[in-house]
Amino acid sequence: MNAPLAETSLKSLEFLHRGKVRDLYAIDAQRLLVIQTDRLSAFDVVLPDPIPGKGEVLTALSTFWFRRLNATMPNHLLDDDPSTVVAPYERDQVAGRAMVVRRLEPLLVEAVVRGYVAGSGWKDYQSSGAICGVRLPPGLVQAQKLPAPIFTPASKAPKGQHDENIEFAEVERTIGSALAARVRDVSLALYREASAHALERGIIIADTKFEFGTDASGALWLIDEALTPDSSRLWPVEGYRTGISPPAFDKQFVRDWLESVHWDKRPPAPRLPPDILAKTAEKYREALRLLVG
Repeated sequence: MNAPLAETSLKSLEFLHRGKVRDLYAIDAQRLLVIQTDRLSAFDVVLPDPIPGKGEVLTALSTFWFRRLNATMPNHLLDDDPSTVVAPYERDQVAGRAMVVRRLEPLLVEAVVRGYVAGSGWKDYQSSGAICGVRLPPGLVQAQKLPAPIFTPASKAPKGQHDENIEFAEVERTIGSALAARVRDVSLALYREASAHALERGIIIADTKFEFGTDASGALWLIDEALTPDSSRLWPVEGYRTGISPPAFDKQFVRDWLESVHWDKRPPAPRLPPDILAKTAEKYREALRLLVG
């Protein structure tokens, strides 16, 4: 395994943006280079310790899902080899962890789909009986499967600020009713297709987040990442039960540890112990092995 990569420093391309996990560079007017670092964010704060191998897992899983789901929703992934768009001495920064993608205009909403009651959705349900304005049956317990998946969007917060659950009407105001309906419908379709595959492989996709962008003609594309342990809550089928926060293949493991040390969820985040780093890396690799084979 390569040494953890917390931050890239390419000189051969124009640097555009450093997100919570990804570093973006401009290749030309039509293409971007997206590099998945080993940074990990929790509660919208980037943690000080990178997770070994995480960027490679995110890249491999996103590539798998982009190709598998392309018939349902076109995505921004291109077939260009990332090593060909950087200088030879920079190839170690992109090996196994980068994608060349279409340059699109991101929508300013996050498309969240939930099939189970968990995370912030569980907290919202406990207080109001609804998630993002979607009324749910009374008496649901933590981690229970919903009667049908629901679309529960979130605002796309700037770096350092918290994303917030919003109602569908807010999405309509932000991007327009027709596009909002398209995003909702395709998000639910993608979730159903991916969930069926994952369940056959022994993984429950409890919820996930998609991001979309548009091109100059207004056509919609799936962008960012897809159905990774960073953007999804993944539970093993074996041992799943309701009434608890189930063991997960995703960063919920880190979130639970951060909750246990009573961190106030504001920067700076606490350092992660070596065993937490190693176990998190192992969970990410196991998710890749099960989902992709």
